[in-house]
Amino acid sequence: MKKSKIVMGISALLVVSLIMTGCGKKIEVKNGSKVAVSIKGDKFTATEYYQKIKKDNIHTIVEMIDHSILDKKYKSDEEEKEYIENQIKQIKSYYGEDDETYKKVIKQYFGVDSEEELKEMIALEYKREKAVNEYIEKNIKDDEIEKYYNENIFGEIKASHILISTNTKADATDEEKAKAEKEALEKAKKVIKELNKGKKFKDLAKKYSDDKATSSNGGDLGYFQLGDMVVDFSNAVKELKKNEYTKEPVKTQYGYHIILRTGEKDKAKLEDVKDDIKEKIRENKLNEDKTLYYETLKEIREENKIKWNDDELKNAYENYMQELINSVKENS
Repeated sequence: MKKSKIVMGISALLVVSLIMTGCGKKIEVKNGSKVAVSIKGDKFTATEYYQKIKKDNIHTIVEMIDHSILDKKYKSDEEEKEYIENQIKQIKSYYGEDDETYKKVIKQYFGVDSEEELKEMIALEYKREKAVNEYIEKNIKDDEIEKYYNENIFGEIKASHILISTNTKADATDEEKAKAEKEALEKAKKVIKELNKGKKFKDLAKKYSDDKATSSNGGDLGYFQLGDMVVDFSNAVKELKKNEYTKEPVKTQYGYHIILRTGEKDKAKLEDVKDDIKEKIRENKLNEDKTLYYETLKEIREENKIKWNDDELKNAYENYMQELINSVKENS
């Protein structure tokens, strides 16, 4: 990884300095700073080198800080190793496993020279995400949890449906798709009219439903959690009372549904689903505010009492983090 080379470079300069001192060689000084390298009369000091890298490679010190914080808290385990391996497999499957191509890809897109450096980078991102998730969940307030519980947690619901699909081919034209869509909607409305006239739901499911997995048993879907279904389906069935069906067709990516709610179990106690709720709230927060990830990392570092002894370096860090946050905002 880039940081490894920079750290190694600094270490090498220190070693050279020690060797030179140990041999009794006179140390060159320029503007009060030790000369690290000289060539054809030009002399470069360690201070000049530091001034250069602290602006251009601020990400390196940030990575060192995060390693210091997170490597102590999150020891590498099998879950982390499995995550890293899966990420490597995805990269190889996408770009190809040819060794030369792979090396070029990880160099170009990740700025690393070897797979080991790439693994180290992925491991740090894994730990960062874990830390962010835990931090956000730890700071979720009880009233947020109760609100989510009251508005979003339901007992398992039992329902039946009749699906009218559009039945278009993959290469269908826009005109053909529009025609099929119109026909499916009209057919779904026809089914609702028959229900309004007193026809039995299960009989109409057997006759009209394109969901062959459930049509033979009257469209019965059994019990399910609302989150198990696509959003539009869940929102529709949530509003129904027992033995009530939708008066308008419900559109999803599968087609048009007529839904009959047939039962509901008592919802779980708050304490039994509290952890799941916190996880869901955290996911929602991160999805709604794309900058929250970086803002949380900043807070984690502050809580670990990060202290900057160089104001210029501190400003470089603040600018670096603001650039990350602005980039996320622009791409949101």
